Amino acid sequence: MIKVAILDDYQNVSQEFVDLKKLSGKYEIKVFSEPFKNEEEAIENLQDYEALLIMRERTPITKNLINNLKKLKFIITSGMRNKAIDLESAKAKKIIVSGTDINSNPAAELTWALILGLARNVKFEIDNMYQGYWQTTIGVELKGKILGLIGLGKIGFQIAKIAKAFGMQVIAWSENLDLNKCKELDVLPVSKEDLLKTSDFISIHVVLGDRYKELIKLKEFDMMKKTAFLINTSRGPIVNEDDLIIALSTNVIAGAGIDVYKKEPLPADHKLRFLPNALLLPHLGYVTAENYSIFYTQMIENLEACVNGKPIRIIK
Repeated sequence: MIKVAILDDYQNVSQEFVDLKKLSGKYEIKVFSEPFKNEEEAIENLQDYEALLIMRERTPITKNLINNLKKLKFIITSGMRNKAIDLESAKAKKIIVSGTDINSNPAAELTWALILGLARNVKFEIDNMYQGYWQTTIGVELKGKILGLIGLGKIGFQIAKIAKAFGMQVIAWSENLDLNKCKELDVLPVSKEDLLKTSDFISIHVVLGDRYKELIKLKEFDMMKKTAFLINTSRGPIVNEDDLIIALSTNVIAGAGIDVYKKEPLPADHKLRFLPNALLLPHLGYVTAENYSIFYTQMIENLEACVNGKPIRIIK
């Protein structure tokens, strides 16, 4: 019987989307709902498994982990891109890596929840309502404000369309900005410096890589307006977290809406949790019933295809 591990099912919901009991005759499946404390614990718990079904960017599938999981044959991730997997090491060990489809609209929708939450002090006012207070802050309107998009790919494109509906001005920058998309949406292409200096809201939508790692540090925060808000629903390491804490705690910027972090889950004592101008979410970007249905259904399809010697949705 093939041993299969489902990792990082934080909410223990995988069985709501696929009937694991129907697979019990062929596979021995174990769900790990808690993240491993460290890599040593991951190796200890996973050494007997032939297949790992993982959520992208949760448990790092490193060279050391791969080399120590002697029985591992298949790694199946949500999405068709996962920077947490050492693909070269997997290839060297002849481990098949495959992925799934993913809806990009949930991340765009969540970005707007953060933008609106920051603009109207939603968290602060909700907390005060439950304590018996009434109208304790003054928000700002979105109409006429400048939204700076770092990245105008699938998600950034959706963000821009919605911004236009709100009557916002939209500017954009990235290393490989598509000028045709800018023209289509009447988005003004600008330099990184101009975007940081002029935007009222700055939203990050680039893929994490060497060129974007720690893209936003103290130098960049100092360029921003004191009334500006930063939103990051992309990847935590794009923003230097220590510098973000300094910028928020000293009011270099007005606030930040964050859904992604350098370390996830975010430690309970992390300083970000105690800043009143930080609107924090626990990486909900792709976490929807629709996406989970796609993920787990296609993960099982991929597993069956791999076992039958005809792998599908291979990540190279």
